[in-house]
Amino acid sequence: MENFIQKYLEYNRQWAQAKQEEDAEYFNLLAEGQHPKALILGCSDSRVSPSVVIGAGLGEVFVHRNIANVVAHSDLNFLSVFQYAVEVLKVEHIIVVGHYGCGGIQAAMSDKVFGLIDNWLANIKDVMALHREELDALPNEQHRFGRLVELNVLEQINNIRQTSVYRKALQNGNAPELHGWVYDFSTGTINVIFGQEVHSSALGILKK
Repeated sequence: MENFIQKYLEYNRQWAQAKQEEDAEYFNLLAEGQHPKALILGCSDSRVSPSVVIGAGLGEVFVHRNIANVVAHSDLNFLSVFQYAVEVLKVEHIIVVGHYGCGGIQAAMSDKVFGLIDNWLANIKDVMALHREELDALPNEQHRFGRLVELNVLEQINNIRQTSVYRKALQNGNAPELHGWVYDFSTGTINVIFGQEVHSSALGILKK
């Protein structure tokens, strides 16, 4: 374990030195403040680091992560991050990023009892219930799994639309643009399911 920790500390020292050699003012500029263009809501899965997969540098995106990228109206943690991003940082984009193979989605699809996390997974089970007819019509469990990942992203965008923060921003004429993405492990690429380059199959899911 000690070697594991030391590896990351050594990398940090080397990375910091390289950045300073590249630009002596790099860290001084970061210390002056942040001006991110987007807030990303992603999954806590260790295989998906939103800023890494889109090539964002430090200070470019504000990030909040939880299991299965859920927007729960009772989650003061997310709502506080959201309000700060919209009202203080003035982000121009909100991006919900799910990923295929999501363990939270898979757990919600099962009938198993996991304990405390079941309360959180209930948010995803609500999405399942809302789209039961579409999911049941798919040919197998794998197709249902992938589609539920997509539907969950779309429903979280709906949930964002219902927050007091977003509705206030909309009323004031400065609401951020909303995007829904799904990261694909098999290719390393992002599928856009809402927003720019949206697939037509997703257009009917979101409420007006």
